[in-house]
Amino acid sequence: MPEDHDVLIIGGGPAGITAGLYCSRDRLETLLIERGLIGGMINEAEKVDNYPGFPEGISGTELTQLMHQQATRYGLKTIYIDVIALQVKNKSMTVKTTSGSFGSRAVIIASGSERQKLGIPGEKEYTGKGVSYCATCDAPFFNGKTVAIVGGGNAAIYEALHLAKFAAKVFLIHRRDQLRATAIVQERAFAEPKIEFLWNTVVDAIEGGKTVENLNLRQVTDGKKYTLKVSGVFIAIGIKANTGFLKGVLALDKRGCIVVNERMETSVPGIFAAGDIRSNSIGQVVAAAGDGATAALYAKNFIES
Repeated sequence: MPEDHDVLIIGGGPAGITAGLYCSRDRLETLLIERGLIGGMINEAEKVDNYPGFPEGISGTELTQLMHQQATRYGLKTIYIDVIALQVKNKSMTVKTTSGSFGSRAVIIASGSERQKLGIPGEKEYTGKGVSYCATCDAPFFNGKTVAIVGGGNAAIYEALHLAKFAAKVFLIHRRDQLRATAIVQERAFAEPKIEFLWNTVVDAIEGGKTVENLNLRQVTDGKKYTLKVSGVFIAIGIKANTGFLKGVLALDKRGCIVVNERMETSVPGIFAAGDIRSNSIGQVVAAAGDGATAALYAKNFIES
């Protein structure tokens, strides 16, 4: 693999792949670096039914595999290694990885984010089988069913309100006796008859057969344990941006996401960011793809100028 490229893309989710497609179609020597599976978090979605062009829906894995095949057809190269650091010196950009360093004229960061996990038995086993981290993505699959959501911030409450449009019953499980969400958001949740709050409660385990069937709960005040029957559980306890390798290099917001302008330009010329990794992202695959295209077009302009 050559060490120098026109564009280096960090992250192989929808944003990174789309950026790779646009860069490669413009005949830019482009290398995409992915540490795990192509697609990123969208692989957790058993079915994506809100991406244009797929009226019957498509799995997250299949969608991003097709996107990657299309980009590869136009010359995108991909390697699977970990990125350690990004260095900028005298307008030269170097991405350091576990398999050496790569130089480029422009960098597009699309390393995404990770859902905070509960780290309990059954969570990993039932991800995509009743365990979800995105109500916007998966709520319609639980139409008329009983579900639970874990969390107490704005994100959790918005997810609970969205779930209430589909589910017959929504249990909101929070480890404290009051929510962290803003007052007006709380008022909406308290006014929703489908939402029932389980205060001072944590989930110890997720159980089921082929899909989720039960949650093992524990009250933190007295240690009392009991089982809650649900068809699904949504976990909304926070998101962690994959920007650990960028501290001190780029401007980040208070959540650790990369600050960009409408051109996806970061605080450092020649470095762009797209998708969930950027500040104020809406966290949807269609938006991530748009970000990737935008970043690619302005990266091309930067190189040509």
